[in-house]
Amino acid sequence: MAGEQDARPVVGFVGLGNMGRPMAERVAAAGFELVGHDRAGSAERCPEGARPVSSLGEVAAEAELVLVSVPDGAASLAVATGLAAVPADRRRVAAVVDLSTIGPAAAAEAAAVLAAVGVDYADGPVSGGTSGARAGTVSLMFSGPDAVLDRYRPVLAAISSNVFHVGDRPGQGQAMKLVNNVLSATALAATAEALAFGRSQGLDLALMLDVLNVSSGRSSATDDKFPNRVVTGTYDAGFTTTLMAKDVSLLAAEAARAGTRRDLIEAVVARWRAVDADLAGADFTRIWPWTLGPEPN
Repeated sequence: MAGEQDARPVVGFVGLGNMGRPMAERVAAAGFELVGHDRAGSAERCPEGARPVSSLGEVAAEAELVLVSVPDGAASLAVATGLAAVPADRRRVAAVVDLSTIGPAAAAEAAAVLAAVGVDYADGPVSGGTSGARAGTVSLMFSGPDAVLDRYRPVLAAISSNVFHVGDRPGQGQAMKLVNNVLSATALAATAEALAFGRSQGLDLALMLDVLNVSSGRSSATDDKFPNRVVTGTYDAGFTTTLMAKDVSLLAAEAARAGTRRDLIEAVVARWRAVDADLAGADFTRIWPWTLGPEPN
């Protein structure tokens, strides 16, 4: 950890969208000095208690720790490159924790860019959706040096009540997140098909969920997504079909690189790509009406 550090670090937050903003709000509410940047508009998106800045250069110059929440690997690499480009005599940032889901390869690339200028990188993707981000109950899958986790654990604790140190190599947090998301994606798609069959046999949807949730078919789809987002008709899990298609595709690509079996994963990828082609970025729980509808062309 480079340089003399204050007891409470100044925190930068890059990416103040659906997930980033509520996490940034929690950091600011915990009493950390926070500077926020979002290329879609820092002033408009920055939470109360945080100070908006207009560039990555300002973030790097003012914050010791930078948290990143962006949509994909290209955006994450652009952030890493922008922070690294700030001259050393103006750069205060000592560590970056990437909360995005970008895959192991992109995490390793971002880590290399930052390591070249002496900045520590850790990936810490989160799971729990926008409701979990607001409540601070997301799971955070941290992979990076012990010293980084020890130094910034109080900041991460403001975001997550479930911080797991899953590895010390860049990308291992990403691998864990992709494992989680492909299982979530599979459960939701399979549950939608199974319940559609049950409904065709005259079974009530709510009753089927009651049975499943005390039986061996129970999953996050039956005990959360369907009762809280589908039966209610709100379809507001806060995660899009586009992001789910991206995440399962990332795992399929990484499994191909690793040489592990991916027969079922490829089927799940095909399903979510088809759903997103029809629903174009809708909440991913809308796979239920999609499943009930006509087969896509």
